[in-house]
Amino acid sequence: LDVHGGHAHIPATAQLTVYRLVQEALTNTLKHTPAGTRATVRIQCSTAAVTVDVTDSGPRPPHPRPAAAPSGHGIPGMRERSAAYGGTLWAGPLPDGGWAVRTRLLLDSGEAAARATAPA
Repeated sequence: LDVHGGHAHIPATAQLTVYRLVQEALTNTLKHTPAGTRATVRIQCSTAAVTVDVTDSGPRPPHPRPAAAPSGHGIPGMRERSAAYGGTLWAGPLPDGGWAVRTRLLLDSGEAAARATAPA
């Protein structure tokens, strides 16, 4: 785990979103890679955004992972969480093996937090 920048100013809802994104990415590493795979989590905090980068050292997949139907879990769920903060999520294999999940949450003067906590 590598965290850069102060995070005291980040709203609790955004902190929880980062926690859940990292949790899901690491769960996917455990589920889809062999024993001994290493994972790295990097979080960059600024006044405007939080960037999350989770990579693993798993083997290069012989074929792309099948796309899951949007169910609120896995990669589709991570995309939804990122979108609630005006962000996008990229997840996919790395050229030399392993897998990466990358997102950036925008902390635009509290508007994103209101969207994330507003009733549907």
